[in-house]
Amino acid sequence: MLETLRNGSSADGAEERPRTLVEDAYLKLREDIIQGKYGPGSRLRVEHMKDDYGVGAGTLREALSLLVSDALVVAEGQRGFWVAPLSLADLDDLTHTRILIESEALRLSLRNGGDDWEAELVAAFHRLTKVEERLKKTAPQALEWEHRNKGFHEALIDACNSRWLYHLLSILYRQSERYRRFALTKGTMKRDLHAEHTDLFEAALKRDEKRAVEVLTRHIDLTRQAVHKMAPDWLRK
Repeated sequence: MLETLRNGSSADGAEERPRTLVEDAYLKLREDIIQGKYGPGSRLRVEHMKDDYGVGAGTLREALSLLVSDALVVAEGQRGFWVAPLSLADLDDLTHTRILIESEALRLSLRNGGDDWEAELVAAFHRLTKVEERLKKTAPQALEWEHRNKGFHEALIDACNSRWLYHLLSILYRQSERYRRFALTKGTMKRDLHAEHTDLFEAALKRDEKRAVEVLTRHIDLTRQAVHKMAPDWLRK
């Protein structure tokens, strides 16, 4: 798997503990951007933010540089850092690209996965199921669900045996998470996510490539459709 720092979670989908000040600032900043604390296009002023994260300016710049490589932050020469913009056109492109790459990774994983892969997939699905069962009774806990959801999707493709596919998907997933969180916080994702995940899990266990890719494609695209339905004017530009 790709290193857990950049994933923000361990193999079981649990939150990873940072090991350095840069890692700590990186993870906190990334979460704040995904949650919308800093809106799309907002300038990230290092001198104004360093005290909030309890680090020096140099450390914060290093963390922001990591976020640039994640495509969550944009750097403009010596002018500073900005939160990457959001738009429906970007979401459409992102969704199309993620479906292409994740579908191929899933096919390869279904072909290559052995008993260990299958066991981890079962465990990841069980962990996600426990969270989704709680969500039926309580208000959504987006962060906890995201960790388990990401762990499940990672387990699905973990046997693809391609470092680059895994790396590209880790970036695309984080970009998708910004839009997914946006839809969750607006209360617009009226979907049976557990049923979607169950269909995907069962198709994967059967090694049914065609069915698994069909379910995955619909699963990813439903988020795009949900965001389109509730998008404010600024997101349509």
